[in-house]
Amino acid sequence: MVAYVLRRMVSTIAVMAMVGIFVFLLLRLAPGDPAAMIAGKSATAEMIAGIRETLGLNDPMPVQFIRWVRNMLGGDFGISIFSGRPVLELISQRLGPTLSLSILTMILSVSVGVSFGILAAWRTGGLVDRVLAAFSAFGYSVPVFVIGYFLIYFFAFRMHWLPVQGYVTIDGGIGPWFVHLVLPTVALSLGYIAFIARVTRASMLEVLSEDYMRTAAAKGASSYAMLFHHALKNAGVPILTVIGISFAYMIGGVVLTETVFNIPGIGRLVVDAINNRDYPIIQSVLILTSGLYVLINLTVDLAYTLIDPRIRY
Repeated sequence: MVAYVLRRMVSTIAVMAMVGIFVFLLLRLAPGDPAAMIAGKSATAEMIAGIRETLGLNDPMPVQFIRWVRNMLGGDFGISIFSGRPVLELISQRLGPTLSLSILTMILSVSVGVSFGILAAWRTGGLVDRVLAAFSAFGYSVPVFVIGYFLIYFFAFRMHWLPVQGYVTIDGGIGPWFVHLVLPTVALSLGYIAFIARVTRASMLEVLSEDYMRTAAAKGASSYAMLFHHALKNAGVPILTVIGISFAYMIGGVVLTETVFNIPGIGRLVVDAINNRDYPIIQSVLILTSGLYVLINLTVDLAYTLIDPRIRY
């Protein structure tokens, strides 16, 4: 077990090293002068020279990379070119809305998706199974922003049940905080519910067709025991995999959702940084989200060993 964990952690460090090199070179190897790209078309030579000096672009590239890595490891992600404030401070201010939306989306997606998939597998060919097939086609096909605008039109404009947009911190009350996140959470989670439900159904059907499941039924095992004690545990590896993939892919979906619902989270920060050519923010968000993606994969890999001890060997 210890050797398996060490191998996975070493591979994670190697992946993060390659990601760091790619993110660092993304700006330096782009066509043209990075400082001129940041300054814009109307910039003077003095402005461009000042930006190059601020970013340390006049130093040799290995020196720039070592300084960049050392600063990040020390918690210094640079200064925003547009606002002049520390990048880590800007990210920390936007982290709350994004975490709230992501956590609520995953809770809804996993609870509904796994339950829906188990029920569809247990009653395969029935009404629930057909509804899942139709819902999966809808969830895969319709973009998040289209679902978001539809929910805004129906539940906010027509029914006046929920707020159109915005975000309220949890310090302002759990009720207002939750109400403002209902529509974006539903809009973002529909595709993941369909994805998780389909994989859960397929995995459960494969396990339910095994000989030991028929033996358990012949011995008089209850439906609950067959589904949750025998089938779900043995089908857990692919289900856990798709949950980890969904959480990682959610990073891209959050950007669109926060834009549609005007939520001041990391997604809106990235959009604003791209529009303003604020490369320190873009690089910092890329490296942090990549680290989160790698950490999720590491957590899923380690969780495999709890479901199937054979994997650690």
